[in-house]
Amino acid sequence: MLRVLIADDEPLARRALRRLLAPHEDVEIVGEAESIAQAMELIGLLHPALILLDIEFNGADGFELLAAMADPPRVIFVTAYAEYAVDAFAVEAIDYLLKPVAQPRLDAALDRARRLLAPPPKEPATLELRAPGRLLRCVPGDILAIEAEGDFSRVHVADQPPLMILRNIGHFEAVLPCPPFLRAGRSILVNCDRVRGLDMRSRDEVKLTLVGKAEPITLGRTAAGRLKQALAT
Repeated sequence: MLRVLIADDEPLARRALRRLLAPHEDVEIVGEAESIAQAMELIGLLHPALILLDIEFNGADGFELLAAMADPPRVIFVTAYAEYAVDAFAVEAIDYLLKPVAQPRLDAALDRARRLLAPPPKEPATLELRAPGRLLRCVPGDILAIEAEGDFSRVHVADQPPLMILRNIGHFEAVLPCPPFLRAGRSILVNCDRVRGLDMRSRDEVKLTLVGKAEPITLGRTAAGRLKQALAT
């Protein structure tokens, strides 16, 4: 949810902003302030991610609010005065809306706020694959499939020869994300994002081709059925 505080000394202006925010199901209006002092208090109590902030209040202005805080929330200015636009962007305002605010302008400003406030994407964890005389570091998406070989696992990595790792297939099932990885059978774990095709050679033998691997992997009927069903959803 995008937690929003409305700060404006005009009740009609606050009501108009509530109406414009109503279609946005991911927006939660956590409070309203009619003065700079009240806005400061509510920010400390409610910790909004975004303020819809007027500039001219009775005897104060919105810039004073931002200057008084060490780490203020992000702000969209909503004002009747065009002359403060340069000052607004100097304090890294997300947008500057002139009253009366049209729905498309507020919608666009909120879209920009969502992008700026979204958490950064997590870097994929790097896996270390240790085989006799060989160490390969890769991200999970580079792993194509894993075949069980007793206490070992044959790990197929994109554009690499397979590695025999002294880990059972259950270990990899526990550490790799699902999806895209699917335990298609007792002895095979497949990265569904890397599947290129399934070639039904016979009722009991299917050839699985993977992006990043020249040779196909042979699947049994049960594993092929589970994989086919997963790819269809």
